[in-house]
Amino acid sequence: MGGVKSMRIIALKGAGGVSMLQEETVPVPQLKPGQVLIHVRAAGVNRPDIAQRQGVYPPPPGAPAWPGLEVAGEITALSEVKDFTIGDKVMALVPGGGYGEYAVADAECLLPIPANMDYVQAAAVPETFFTVWSNVFDRAGLKKGEVLLVHGGSSGIGTAAMQLAKAFGAQVIVTAGSAEKCRACLSLGADCAVNYREQDFVAEVKNFTKGGGANVILDMVGGDYSEKNYQAAAIEGRIVQIAFLHGHKAIIDLNMLMRKRLLHTGSTLRARDKAFKGAIAAALKRHVWPLWQKGRVLPVIDTVFPFSEVAAAHEYLEAGGHVGKIVLKLT
Repeated sequence: MGGVKSMRIIALKGAGGVSMLQEETVPVPQLKPGQVLIHVRAAGVNRPDIAQRQGVYPPPPGAPAWPGLEVAGEITALSEVKDFTIGDKVMALVPGGGYGEYAVADAECLLPIPANMDYVQAAAVPETFFTVWSNVFDRAGLKKGEVLLVHGGSSGIGTAAMQLAKAFGAQVIVTAGSAEKCRACLSLGADCAVNYREQDFVAEVKNFTKGGGANVILDMVGGDYSEKNYQAAAIEGRIVQIAFLHGHKAIIDLNMLMRKRLLHTGSTLRARDKAFKGAIAAALKRHVWPLWQKGRVLPVIDTVFPFSEVAAAHEYLEAGGHVGKIVLKLT
């Protein structure tokens, strides 16, 4: 660490708007066995960060109080870690504390940065790709030749999901909120893009699949989309809930659930233990890291903000006009 004792972070001064995000200086965190200290060069900005700022998504016990779930940088210290060494360039999923000059990560939740990725790209990987792999491939079991429907296709999650699904031989339908976003999704490999403001996604899914429906649906909308997802799903379809932008309560048709033999499941990632996250990291290293290395799958970067402009980054994310990821860059 070169004798560094303190660091800048973006602290939360309370629950509310972007004025709650304020820079502070705090001691550099101490390591526990099995952890590394990362000199953060870039950090991803995600909707859970906004939810935490608004006071509705507190960090899990033991996590830093300041936001940030994914970072990229170099290891500057480690404690009882065998598979990495000081100076390694890594990307990491963290339970909090990513908005800082240094961040602590469990070694299980680290991935080496491929040579063809810079820090900004690497910082856009962990939260999105861990989430997609865990839900689309592990929970829902997407297979080659199946059809995946992704709501919010132009988001960081959506752009990662469509690329991975295509790389593993599935067809992809996405929903997005404008013609421009639909064009962006098609350019990234989506087979069908539905402007949900102008089109009925249930009808479009049925049309694309010749009445069969989507085998897997990745939903971050919830609310009134839940019943429509049942209509759009194929027989034996699997619906995975990862957020609920339209609300966490829904009216569903149990008759359709039973007749189609649907599976409607859901998950959160932040509060899961390091063993669970480590298993995802190992799967990504085995199955996806080679795709990153070859450039076949890469995070889509919309905008990079300086660390000092974190409030503007949050406002931009909340406005919803982005395609891909928003990243903070530290100097």
